[in-house]
Amino acid sequence: MTDVERTEENRTEQDPAELDWTDPACPVARTVDLVGDRWSLLIVRDAMAGAASFTDFRNRLGVARNILSDRLRKLTAHGILATSTPPGAKRHTYRLTESGQELFTVVVALRQWGERHAFAPGEEHSVLVDDSGRDVPRFRVLDRSGRPVTAATSHVRKAGTPQVRKGGE
Repeated sequence: MTDVERTEENRTEQDPAELDWTDPACPVARTVDLVGDRWSLLIVRDAMAGAASFTDFRNRLGVARNILSDRLRKLTAHGILATSTPPGAKRHTYRLTESGQELFTVVVALRQWGERHAFAPGEEHSVLVDDSGRDVPRFRVLDRSGRPVTAATSHVRKAGTPQVRKGGE
């Protein structure tokens, strides 16, 4: 079974357009509705680090069973995690789908912000490193020319607003 088939199998029958979104036209609000609570992103983080079973997540996070069960169900229903039952196993395992893996940049951005702003100077914390053991460079948003994009140099084009292209784009 392919990732797409597993993802579709794990989704609820409810159409995303019918869900009770905080701000239906805003991608940030929809994302926060899906993964913005304390436990969901930590589950995604731990899945990226190899957690696969209910027990793995429970031991790593120390979260109450009912909360963990609810979050795993929600992440699976929305195609962020997929489940499978290995041959001969009694319980299923969880793994990130392609859309779940795409949350890596979100987790890295949050991690790097936390490294800069959530610790006192010199306070010890974990560090994300690449396969060579080097610190991962600071995440930056760049425009098509490679220049940094900031809140001051970008804006949101609201849904229903015509796209206006500047010359040469």
